[in-house]
Amino acid sequence: MATETSTDWMNLGQAAALLGVHPSTLRNWADRGDIPAHRTPGRHRRFHRSEVEAWAASRREEYPAAGQLIVESALGRARFQAVEGALRDTAWYQHLTEARKAEFREAGRRLLHLVLRHLRAGDGEVNAEAEQIGLEYERLGRSAGLSLSETVEMFLFFRDFLTDAALDVVPTSGFRGSREGAALQRKISDLTNRVLLALIGSSESARA
Repeated sequence: MATETSTDWMNLGQAAALLGVHPSTLRNWADRGDIPAHRTPGRHRRFHRSEVEAWAASRREEYPAAGQLIVESALGRARFQAVEGALRDTAWYQHLTEARKAEFREAGRRLLHLVLRHLRAGDGEVNAEAEQIGLEYERLGRSAGLSLSETVEMFLFFRDFLTDAALDVVPTSGFRGSREGAALQRKISDLTNRVLLALIGSSESARA
């Protein structure tokens, strides 16, 4: 670890941000040996950027093509809507600082990465991380002074990107019929519903 302080090395939070996952998820992967990780003399985890990027590239090859297209489409819509979309007309959104908006965008990127993983068979950790993202949305909304309904509106606005993107992609994604397309959309709905329920539950707990 002679070059530990180099920009080639990342701590747990930095590597998790690069991968778009929660640090606890990356910690579990590292502990299981799923992703290369190193230890400092003080037993802190460190990740080499090149190893993390190579690992992420190998995982992307396993994602369903339709899932990748959905996320790419959603990202394209988000970039456009961030400037021209309906949220700009809401008074509460106009009062958010650029830093707050960036935090919400980061939560959205985490959700997009999670959707990709959810569409990949056999990943059993997505439900727990979906709940973590819901908690993060609630925390961001509360710290920004938003009401619960405003925070939910923010989340639903972003979820519409995913829904619209799926509707755009399904007809050209190679599905054999509408049943398969509907199953894909149901998987997205199941995941985002879990995020929403965690968001609302966290707000109720905070009020109690």
